[in-house]
This record gives sequence, C-alpha cells and structure tokens, in this order.
Amino acid sequence: MARLSPPNPALPVRSISLPSTSHPNSVKVEAQLTKLRSWDSSANPLKAETIQTSLTKLAELFNSIQDLVHSPLTQQAFHPQHSSQVDEAIEGSVGLLDVCGTVRDLFMAMKEHVQGMQSLLRRRGGRDSSIESSILAYVSFRKKTKKEITKSIRTLKRTETKVNGSYRRRSTVVEDQQPYVIEVINEARAIAISIFRSLVSFLSMPEVAEKNAGGWSMISKLTRVGMLASDKGQKTFNEVGNVDVALCSIQGQVRKKDAKVDVQEVQRRLEKLDECINGFNANLDCIFKSLIQIRVSLLNLVTP
Repeated sequence: MARLSPPNPALPVRSISLPSTSHPNSVKVEAQLTKLRSWDSSANPLKAETIQTSLTKLAELFNSIQDLVHSPLTQQAFHPQHSSQVDEAIEGSVGLLDVCGTVRDLFMAMKEHVQGMQSLLRRRGGRDSSIESSILAYVSFRKKTKKEITKSIRTLKRTETKVNGSYRRRSTVVEDQQPYVIEVINEARAIAISIFRSLVSFLSMPEVAEKNAGGWSMISKLTRVGMLASDKGQKTFNEVGNVDVALCSIQGQVRKKDAKVDVQEVQRRLEKLDECINGFNANLDCIFKSLIQIRVSLLNLVTP
C-alpha cells in the first residue's frame, strides 16, 4: 500500500478581512476556521477522539458556510461573470466527496464485521471454531481495504493540488463578498483534506502488521509479550490496531485450544471501535450532505 505521508500540521493561515456589511455568520465561520487551523495531525498513533473532535468542528464549519452562501449579501454579490471562480470551487469538492463516501462505506463494512464478532463472542465465548472463521473474514476485509485506501490517498493529493492552486489573497476591498466566500470555501477544503488524510491513516493496516505477507506475524509477537492486557499495548496502536491485537490473541488461543481467552477485554475493544465508527459516520454524513448542498448552492448563484 502507498505510504501515508503525514499531513502538514501547519495549515494555511489567512489574514482576516471580513466584508464590513457581511452576514453575521461570517464572524462565526472565521471563528471556526481559527479553531481548525490549530489542527495537529502529527500525533502517532492518532486516536479516534482527536479525529472525532476535528470532524465535528469540520461538519459545523461546512454547515455555517452553507448558511453564508445562502445569505442575501452573498446572493447579491454573485453574478454569472463569476462562473470561473465558482467552477474552481465546485471542482475542489469532487475529491472530498469521493473520499468522504469511500471512507464512510469502509467504516460501515468494518462495523458489520465488528458487530458480528461481538455477537459470536457473547453467544459462544472465545473457544469456538466459528470465532476463528469470523476473524479470518475480518482480516480478509482489512487487506481488501488497502486498495480503496491507496485510491483515497491519491485522490486527496490531487485535490490538495487543485485547492492550493485556487487560493487567492484575501481581498483588500472589504465590501467584496464574492472573493471572500470563495476563499473561505477553499481554506475549509484545505483543512478538510488534512483531516481526511488522518482519517484514512487511522483506517489503514498498522505498519508493523503490514510488513509481512502473513499480516499478523508482528502483532502476534506483541501479544505473546502481554500487549493484549497492558497499558503499553493501548498506546502502541489506535482503536483499529488494538482490535487487531486482540483478535490475533484470540485466534492463537483458539488454535491452541487455550482456555485463557480474555473475552471481556476483546469485547471492550470491539465495543470501543464500534462507538468510534458510529461517531465518524455521523459526522461524515453531515459533511457529505453539506458538501453537496454547497455545490448546488454555488451552481445556483451563477446560473442565469
């Protein structure tokens, strides 16, 4: 799988020049942008709570931008002759929509596997051959996601180039609402690209597991030294990786007919991952809908 280069934590910072008669929502948008400019994706591993917070703020930002685009001042500022700038802004959303939809679908598929394993563990414990079959199905799914993850990484890189290329300096004419709105949209998308890259990284196969064809070998070594129950294990991987470690441990114990399967710990990790997926997808749904609405609104602005 293509290596994920860490997003640049130094997100673009613009000098704020709000239109003097702008919609009150402009102040809200700028405040939300300021909070998201401090987004730092350099932590390793990046925990779900950190990404979840950024996705929530991003969903709120895009919702506010939608309100800004619908404001009477913006409606009056846009004319058909602005179609070239609008076309660039619309084009910048295509990649984000693609990645947002893909990641949402991958999380939903992961959720089905996670809930299936939770059900099996509740009904049969950790000493049943069906558990191993379920784990193998999950491992197969994780490997298949690599293709979609690689595709999403490339899409984000292309989108980043387009968005960065469409930046304009903040207008010095404070009454000029039209360039202000376009620049706000572009900056929001640049931030979204960084957050989405971190989300894709969160979903990726842990690097230590990916380095060999077996997929589980390096994780297996960690479980043998007690990583399943240790605090160190919790800090080594994110929530997805912690489930990988737990499932590898169960798989090895089932094969050895070991009665010491810590079903409670495995269930706890599966439940935590399931909660993460629910939170991610709720925000991804909101972001996806907002991106669609903003595209439609921009088209309406310049349609004679």
